[in-house]
Amino acid sequence: MTKQKELQRRAVAIGSNPERNRAHNRRVVLEVVRLHGHVGRTEIARHARLTAQAVSNIVDELIADGLLIELGRLRNGRGQPPIQFAVNPDGPLTAGVEVAADHIVTVLLDLSGRVRAEAFAPLDRTDPEHVPQRIAEEIQSLRGRLGVAAPRLLGVGVVMPGPFEIEGMSSVGPATLPGWAGIDPVPLIAEATGEAVTLDNDATAAAVGERLYGAGRQIGNFCYLYFGVGLGLGVIQEGRPLRGAFGNAGEIGHVVLAPRNRQATYGPEAALESVASVLALRERLSAAGLSATTIEAMQALYHDHNPILMDWIAEAADHLAPTVAMLENIFDPEIVIFGGGLPDVILDAVIAALEPLPVSVATRRNRALPRVIRGQTGQLTAALGAAALPLLDTVSPHLSVAPAPRAANSDSTLEGSHAD
Repeated sequence: MTKQKELQRRAVAIGSNPERNRAHNRRVVLEVVRLHGHVGRTEIARHARLTAQAVSNIVDELIADGLLIELGRLRNGRGQPPIQFAVNPDGPLTAGVEVAADHIVTVLLDLSGRVRAEAFAPLDRTDPEHVPQRIAEEIQSLRGRLGVAAPRLLGVGVVMPGPFEIEGMSSVGPATLPGWAGIDPVPLIAEATGEAVTLDNDATAAAVGERLYGAGRQIGNFCYLYFGVGLGLGVIQEGRPLRGAFGNAGEIGHVVLAPRNRQATYGPEAALESVASVLALRERLSAAGLSATTIEAMQALYHDHNPILMDWIAEAADHLAPTVAMLENIFDPEIVIFGGGLPDVILDAVIAALEPLPVSVATRRNRALPRVIRGQTGQLTAALGAAALPLLDTVSPHLSVAPAPRAANSDSTLEGSHAD
């Protein structure tokens, strides 16, 4: 068995033939089809370890619900060729919203992972009196682009910077958006949009998006370092996002680590994200009279070999190399993925500058994968991750086992108990 097939086998959940788990089995079938593309009933049953009759019933239901489509028969040998099924790209959508300190990103995503509509807009106000209605307006605007026949929404995923319910942890700036202390955004946004809402921090949501649509698609265990305004960590273990008791697992930007080639400092100003974050880079460039508020501006500086940027890459790598080793020793992931609000060329340069990485439990001669790679979901990472959150209860049985820390207007975390 190839390494890719082995990872794929481990990434797919196993169905349950007993009557108690019908809802779970529906999600298993959907995930098998999503991961394998065009697939017949027999193959679905084999991958999901369900009976042929159970799969047949579930597939028929999912087609009736608009989640799967029939593609016809695959002719590859003797006998009656099997009918192939795929996720319906024109089926229900999910909305993903990233609420940042100065902008809002909104996407509509179909079940196949295709972005149907997207929008970037400045955000002048981030208070609870303004944000929920603004989210509703952005979603409605995108749905309007798709016309009167726009598919229904499965739900809305919202990403906001963490940590939740904590203020002033980092020297980089306010840890959360101002005005939200003690306020749960979920019911406010649910009321404004009229949809089921799931909330998560940006790094965890980005890891979920990478798991469903990016470099982690066939990887069940990985750590995702998210370069936002600060630095966050999303952890996927056995296909499940690790969230912690209050949704704050992964706030690695507030950790202090000694760099490998530079003098260590301590205290709040030594937080990891004070060096290795988008804001830290922008502040350093600003001190030198340079503006880099956009991805394009940062790319241009990189292609011009700007010495301020190049030194930042080296310093960030000096801090991130021991960070990678620490994550490997704590979580034993298959791989560590870098992504977020930096251009791909800069992320690639930071990853290259990590070498030589410190020895850790990941230092194995027979590794099939590199220790660190760049994510594949690009600059929409956080919004894509947000849009993926409503899919956790619909598409991915692995991810749905650990529900998001806050949800409203949804009973999808309750498993069914009917016969297949």
